[in-house]
Amino acid sequence: MEVDVEALVDNARTVAKIAGTRLLPVVKANAYGVGAVLVSKALEQLDPWGYGVATIEEGAELRAAGITRPILVFMPARARLFDPYDRHELTPALGDAGSILEWTTRGDRPFHVEIDTGMGRAGVRWDEVDELGEAVDTASFEGCFTHFHSAERRDGTAEQQLERFLGAVARLPRRPALLHVANSAAALRGKQFAFDLVRPGIFLYGGAPADGLPEPRPVVSVRARVLSVRRIRRGESVSYDASWTAPRDTVVATLRCGYADGLRRMLGATGGACVLLRGQRRPIVGFVQMDMALVDTGTLEVQVGDIATIVGEDAKQRITLREMAEWSAEVPHEFLTGLGARLPRIPV
Repeated sequence: MEVDVEALVDNARTVAKIAGTRLLPVVKANAYGVGAVLVSKALEQLDPWGYGVATIEEGAELRAAGITRPILVFMPARARLFDPYDRHELTPALGDAGSILEWTTRGDRPFHVEIDTGMGRAGVRWDEVDELGEAVDTASFEGCFTHFHSAERRDGTAEQQLERFLGAVARLPRRPALLHVANSAAALRGKQFAFDLVRPGIFLYGGAPADGLPEPRPVVSVRARVLSVRRIRRGESVSYDASWTAPRDTVVATLRCGYADGLRRMLGATGGACVLLRGQRRPIVGFVQMDMALVDTGTLEVQVGDIATIVGEDAKQRITLREMAEWSAEVPHEFLTGLGARLPRIPV
């Protein structure tokens, strides 16, 4: 995997310019598979407020790499796991009075409160924030946030969730210093969702969150070498379950990339999925295997050692992240986070 660091930083600048506020880049799940340490260090030049992760372990990894900015852990914190938050100087997301009181008895380290305005997965409900009572009437109550379930849609749901959020914040004993609600799609819709921080994710990594919004620069390229080239006669089959039968005499190239690397098993069986070989689109055929994939090269002259582009550009032709995600019956977030750990992440 090649990571275009300049494009990554440029995408972050685009979000900051449109939103007009500071960034809280979301680098959970190894920065959507791109590499959390690589991404965080690259974005330091933009002076983000901090970074968002999902787990304590992800936050600890950034601390070990020398990241000193605030790190907000979005997964709801449990009291019995508070010690690692202190040890790694991580900021928890809390959503009930009991957890908040337990956290504040340990000192004055900051915390953020999640308000559930319709996502239905974590945080205190917008219509039940009174239950927090005086637990949040403390200087260590630093931030408050919610998460939109459909910010990429222009159906009014983001506005409805925002209204619920602001109403809930108004009922708290005090307004914290930081309010943040916007993921990539909401941040790109302008300042109405910006507040004190925005939390871009997929846009940073080259994924377009929705039609009608600014397009990001491509960031990720995935490439694999050709391991072997063999002639397949008409009527012969390849791969597990003989899942593809050659309709004509052809040449099949074996790529050093399989579903253990994130190339989905069904790609060659459903049709449509391609890679670039020598600047031409050639179809993946048969079930993708754990470590290898097969490509029908047709009349194209391919040699062992040639490089196939799975996502990215070759000879002015491009396979986009969105295309590969659609062929995989996924969203770009899912495809990126599924790219395997044995693919080296190489900044270019």
